[in-house]
Amino acid sequence: MKKYLFIYAVIATAVIIIGGRGIWSEKERLRQNNEALTQSLSLYRTKADKSAAEVDILQLRCREFERLRAEDAKHLRAMGIKIRRLESSAKSVNKSEIAIKAPTTDTVIVKETIRITDTVKVFCWRDSWVKIDGQIGSDSVYCRVESTDTLHQRVWRVPRKFLFFRYGTKAIRQQIVCSNPHNKVVYTEFIKIDKAGKRR
Repeated sequence: MKKYLFIYAVIATAVIIIGGRGIWSEKERLRQNNEALTQSLSLYRTKADKSAAEVDILQLRCREFERLRAEDAKHLRAMGIKIRRLESSAKSVNKSEIAIKAPTTDTVIVKETIRITDTVKVFCWRDSWVKIDGQIGSDSVYCRVESTDTLHQRVWRVPRKFLFFRYGTKAIRQQIVCSNPHNKVVYTEFIKIDKAGKRR
């Protein structure tokens, strides 16, 4: 009888420990999500004068993702991606602001079909990231803009601190940095899909 009571006590203790770990893990996930949702997006410029943004990562389960990010879930389904197979979802928005001053030159264009000669002003401006060229005619303006940018994305764990000790995970944070100095990050989001029963 004592043998069965001992086995029962061991099994009950194991169930309590495993259940307690699951509850603590879920509590931590919800706490981190709460902090990520209440924290505002941190926008700043790096030492190299490049636009950057930092935000804590949301950890959502598949059903939470479908409910809270319904539009993103709809796009994924349209692409043939099942939400249960999704590992993470990231989204960033940046905008370009460029003020240019370019000299214009007169150019004569002869239109052979109708035999009309038109004088237009031509301009061109470029740097390492943006190229702008165009024509100013008597009744219209033509302009072409080419812009390139590389977004550098980094994801890391922020440890908890107590005195001089660092332990555990306080939050998971994402940083986005633009290479193009004309661009500015205005929004960024990173969602990690936390599958039920899967250890982080």
